[in-house]
Amino acid sequence: MLPSHFNLAEYVLARSASEHPEKAALLVYSEPAAAPEVTFTFAEIEDAVLRIATGLVERGVERGDRLLLRLGNTPEFPLVFFGAIAAGCVPVPTSAQLTSGECDKLLIDSGARLVVHDDHTPLPAERAGVGRLGSEGIAALHKAARGSYADTAADDPAFLVYTSGTSGKPKGVLHAQRSAFGRRPMYRGWYGIGPDDVLLHAGAFNWTYTLGVGLTDPWANGATSIVYTGHRDPDVWPSLLESTGATLFAAVPSLYRRILKYGHIGSHSFPSLRHGLTAGEALRPSMHAEWLEKTGRPLYEALGMSEISTYISSGPETPTRPGSPGRPQPGRNVAILSEEADGTVLGPDEPGLLCVHRSDPGLMLGYWQDEAGTDEAFLGEWFRTGDRARIDADGYVWYEGRADDVMNAFGYRVAPEEVEAALAGHPLVHDVAVTETEVRDGIRLITAFVVPNGDEHPNEGELNDWCHARLAEYKRPRRWVFVHDLPRTPSGKVQRRELAKKVPPHSH
Repeated sequence: MLPSHFNLAEYVLARSASEHPEKAALLVYSEPAAAPEVTFTFAEIEDAVLRIATGLVERGVERGDRLLLRLGNTPEFPLVFFGAIAAGCVPVPTSAQLTSGECDKLLIDSGARLVVHDDHTPLPAERAGVGRLGSEGIAALHKAARGSYADTAADDPAFLVYTSGTSGKPKGVLHAQRSAFGRRPMYRGWYGIGPDDVLLHAGAFNWTYTLGVGLTDPWANGATSIVYTGHRDPDVWPSLLESTGATLFAAVPSLYRRILKYGHIGSHSFPSLRHGLTAGEALRPSMHAEWLEKTGRPLYEALGMSEISTYISSGPETPTRPGSPGRPQPGRNVAILSEEADGTVLGPDEPGLLCVHRSDPGLMLGYWQDEAGTDEAFLGEWFRTGDRARIDADGYVWYEGRADDVMNAFGYRVAPEEVEAALAGHPLVHDVAVTETEVRDGIRLITAFVVPNGDEHPNEGELNDWCHARLAEYKRPRRWVFVHDLPRTPSGKVQRRELAKKVPPHSH
């Protein structure tokens, strides 16, 4: 049962800081074979978080105020993130890859009162009533007196993340303080994590996959978290796994695939690793089989989304089945509902909409300032994930694609409308549609289908430069197809599923 008082930062840090004060909580490496660049014990992490909380309050930041985080992949990111939550504020973590224009949209939509930045990451435009806090200001927060955790309730807002929506406008997903408590089914259902574990996460701090899997859950279990900030060549990871003694490794499937292709690994590699964790993209059975054959250790997959994090997974207590991400984690209430509006719960192997019951403590509070969108996402007591799936008689979930057109790029959800809106402004683009296309088994790329404007024909370099100034890297098309027209319905809507037919044979 959740207590009436619940602060996410306190839940994550207080017990571990009390029971394991001198134990390493966070190790940050910039070189795989060197000593960690930054080391924090649990006592030091909690002390820094509570000083930052005090410093923010002294700067006039009030309970519920949003803080836009533009900190890049720096150790200050998790300290400010949890410090803001400890103070009862609402941090808004953002990717360092976002352009200034993209940041400006999030600043306006979130109504953030303060932008906390590292002096390097692109910033939104300056606006009246919005303060800025750079590296010197952050250093001053560390000098504030140590305070205490805010007296927040379980359903009070804790943090706000943005994810692509079907309209092309990023949607704010507001999570409650209780969301950390709602992650508990993952401990056994996916990780098999305990206080002796050392978890290495391959993601950047600003990604919610890293903030949750890489920091929140290890710290709540007294485990050590490792984050690497150096160059990302695939041959780095095997040596980093060995030098750190990591027992758990979390990454997206595409990174495991690159390690297999470019790294030198075998059953003797990284002897401390028990298993790998993977989420963000579908895990190809053939790739998992190759990893298992070469390393002798499994990969445990999870299916999730920004609105609830992961809720279906395989794990030490849920054997993998090739092609399935696993079963609903223990304690989750998951069902397949009819795609009709009647909300009928379907039986084994009947395909429909994958749904989560609204009683799940890990489920979002709702979409930020979008009551209609929130209401639309629910059908009675069920949250509709937008995924189509079926559940077999053994409880394993079999994914059957998105019910909408949202794409998946390197683990990020990307709305095609957002990419189309950026490209539509190019003077040589008459019309454009964007979707994912498969280049080979299991490999899908964001592809732009461009109708040129008149006789002038844009080249791929020009379009890449155009996107570079307007879109984060993961949102940019990796494949370009020039066409005479786009397939549309009689009402004018692009038929995205017909676009792939326009890709020339053997196009890469």
